[in-house]
Amino acid sequence: MALWPQTQAKPLASVEDLRARYAALFARFAPAPEAMEFSPAKLGVIPGEWVGTARHEPGRTILYFHGGGFVAGSPQTHRVVVGRLVEASGISAFSVQYRLAPEAFFPAAVRDGIDAYRGLLAKGVAPSSVILAGDEAGGGLAFAVALAIRNAGLEMPGGIVGLSPWADLSLSGYSILGNRKSDPALDWDLLFLSARHYLRKSNPCDAYASPAYAPFTSFPPIMVHAGANEILRDDASKLGDRAADSNVAVSVEIYDGMGHLFQLDGARNEAKVSLGRLAQFIRTKSSAMVAA
Repeated sequence: MALWPQTQAKPLASVEDLRARYAALFARFAPAPEAMEFSPAKLGVIPGEWVGTARHEPGRTILYFHGGGFVAGSPQTHRVVVGRLVEASGISAFSVQYRLAPEAFFPAAVRDGIDAYRGLLAKGVAPSSVILAGDEAGGGLAFAVALAIRNAGLEMPGGIVGLSPWADLSLSGYSILGNRKSDPALDWDLLFLSARHYLRKSNPCDAYASPAYAPFTSFPPIMVHAGANEILRDDASKLGDRAADSNVAVSVEIYDGMGHLFQLDGARNEAKVSLGRLAQFIRTKSSAMVAA
């Protein structure tokens, strides 16, 4: 059975229609790993939840941003994604409940992301022990937050991870059209209207909205995974290009025959390989320590 069975998309006339479409996608997610514990919490004023197990390794943190086109989703809808990263890496995560559009539009999500990062630092967590991570819109947000951290003069995190990241809200990648028939999860209409609600009148090529257009000077190491069959494939490649332009260590892995967030299909060998590679990166690039 396909992870994302093809369905007839209905016209998306409102944010309620968009959220219903995303909710249908989230409903296909598998349950979170049984051993995971989920604890509501705040980093400063930013709400979210801690994800971990009794055996997780202290001193390191994944700061996670969920997908949902900036208009939908929550830490609860993405527990399986975060839980599998935590399970594979042995490192706990804080899943950020950033504000959603259109009630809170760009750059509210970026502000919430950097405030959550500041909240970690205020707890004595060393920046080098933090990995920023996210999927789809949250994957792009992880890079936008890294940009905000750098431009604010804060010490950078240990690394950045993107799973099928949406990093170009101008939708200029050829795969948006080239893969439209092979990606049953996302389509141009869904992303275009989500971007419109999030951006309002802001430029879709603003670097904080679309980090595919940002300079990555002084960024930490990066790992991005995407499926060859998804419409966001080229967003992953663009992030790799920006990192290479700035001489930042980067690994962009495009998995043949795979679609959007293929890591959710735990039975696939590609999902196991991807999660193993991501876990190794997270463990290698985060240092277990606390700030002095």
